[in-house]
Amino acid sequence: MISLPVAPVHHTIEKRLKAITYPKYGPPDVLQLKEVEKPVPKDDEVLIRVRAVEATKSDCEMRSFKFAVKWFWLPLRIAFGVRKPRRQNLGGYFSGEVEMLGKDVTEFSTGDQVFGTAGLKLGAYGEYVALPASYTIVAKPSNMSFQDAAAVPLGGLNALHFMRLARIQARDKVLINGAGGSIGAHGVQIAKSMGAEVTAVDSTIKEDLLRRMGADHFIDYTKENFATMGRTYDVIFDMVAGSPYAASIRALNPNGRYLTANPRLSVMLRSVFTSRFSEKTAKFAFAQEAREELLALRQMIEDGKIGSIVDIVYPMEQAADAHNRVETEQRLGAVVIAIDDRVDDSHADCTNLNGRFL
Repeated sequence: MISLPVAPVHHTIEKRLKAITYPKYGPPDVLQLKEVEKPVPKDDEVLIRVRAVEATKSDCEMRSFKFAVKWFWLPLRIAFGVRKPRRQNLGGYFSGEVEMLGKDVTEFSTGDQVFGTAGLKLGAYGEYVALPASYTIVAKPSNMSFQDAAAVPLGGLNALHFMRLARIQARDKVLINGAGGSIGAHGVQIAKSMGAEVTAVDSTIKEDLLRRMGADHFIDYTKENFATMGRTYDVIFDMVAGSPYAASIRALNPNGRYLTANPRLSVMLRSVFTSRFSEKTAKFAFAQEAREELLALRQMIEDGKIGSIVDIVYPMEQAADAHNRVETEQRLGAVVIAIDDRVDDSHADCTNLNGRFL
């Protein structure tokens, strides 16, 4: 028998990937699906195969370069690009699988299912993202899909930060203004898990959602102004950039705490005087989005204290629709983009034994 030479098998490594990009600032239709170079992880980085990413209000603001809070417009424009964006791939909050490790990385293994934040490096609007292993990235909750998990880091990390800052005690009366957004919705669930009596403020269409998340009371801001209703609270967590500051402070009980996640410069200055010269406190400290906080959130999810807040999942090709959904404020929860081309609807019918929305 004559042995014929066998040609060597060459395993090709995919060097291109699909990503949602924006070559210029503008409306949602500037988003484009195109092929880009696949990132190569540095020695201290992990390469993550992105499975899902949340489409956030921040993404929309950076895409359009229109911000609710105006004071940081100029430094951000300089940092991100004056005439056009320097980094053309958005996406900061994601879930996925670890595909490759830099040579110095020891805390992850290939195949790990993870979720977390890309920080200001962004890049999760693509099939792959390379990030430092030191970033806030941890194992995905075992009882959540990739798409549900992608909706957690932004809202969960910021909500947990502010609820801890508020020093919530059992039976505290907590009001969350702008409760229907990603941060506010997580805030409702976290405050309830701490034993608070929660009042949620948002538009009419979000009442059912927020009550299913555990809100004890609901105020429709299109019909009533919580600050002038004569009710007072131990904690007011304010997600609305244009809220009247003085009226909100008056709605606090003695020793009440006011926390704002979208402070105007004037509010930042006034909060210092409120805290120093009155019995009430006002705080605007920004979330650090620490790994310990994400681990705490994962535990709360696996313990059934926090559930999914996903509204709609869009495929990559419909990224512009996802941004439109976020900007119209008609969403009932978080808007997620499926990066792996599979739209999983399993979150839609999931409730726990208490009947709360998951």
